[in-house]
Amino acid sequence: MTQQLFHLSPSDFLFPPCHFALKDPDGLLAIGGCLSTQRLRKAYQLGIFPWFNEREPIMWWAPSERGILELDDFHVGRTLKKAKNKLKPIVTVNKAFEQVINQCRAQRLNNEGTWINKNMVQAYCKGHQEGFAHSLEVWSDNQLVGGLYGIMVSGVFCGESMFHTVPNASKLAMWALVNWLKKHNAHFIDCQLDNPYLSSMGAKVIPRAEFLTRLKEASNYSSEHDMWQPQELRAIYD
Repeated sequence: MTQQLFHLSPSDFLFPPCHFALKDPDGLLAIGGCLSTQRLRKAYQLGIFPWFNEREPIMWWAPSERGILELDDFHVGRTLKKAKNKLKPIVTVNKAFEQVINQCRAQRLNNEGTWINKNMVQAYCKGHQEGFAHSLEVWSDNQLVGGLYGIMVSGVFCGESMFHTVPNASKLAMWALVNWLKKHNAHFIDCQLDNPYLSSMGAKVIPRAEFLTRLKEASNYSSEHDMWQPQELRAIYD
């Protein structure tokens, strides 16, 4: 099958089919366009996500293998249970989205550089205001110690990034997310790209075609109206 790189128009929100994505670099499908809320919604619905550095053009990806986390496969080890007991975390939804995304940016900027550039922060904060970008926050002693953010597309939560300021707080955020999605009968978590950290929590890799099929199957999902209302998640680890 022919692979080619597409240049997106700034005036419409069309994307090429994912099977046209390049093999090298794997999954690069298109460049250009914009980060408007309408375009982001369309991209995630099609299994495409933006990923680029500060001085690069907007790049859109659909990798040949996709990292996902089945909700029933999340691994809760003894270390994570000890962290929960030690921190006695309080978990909230959508109470501090801007803090979470900026903490995710700062943590990676300080360590290895980050794709969460200022334009991405602005775009996802707007998406949050419009009700399709969400965060989970982990608090201990009234301090924000961990969290994650992402996009909910039908029955799939597309995870973007996570952070921690104390050990295992990001995993506590993921554990809470898994249980919250289970409670609301969601399908799975899209991790985009696999890495050892995600694998340690139970993530796996599936082919792009299988991912797109499952994404389509999840499109009939309808969440309860209050699922993403700002709130504290009580007994979330029970």
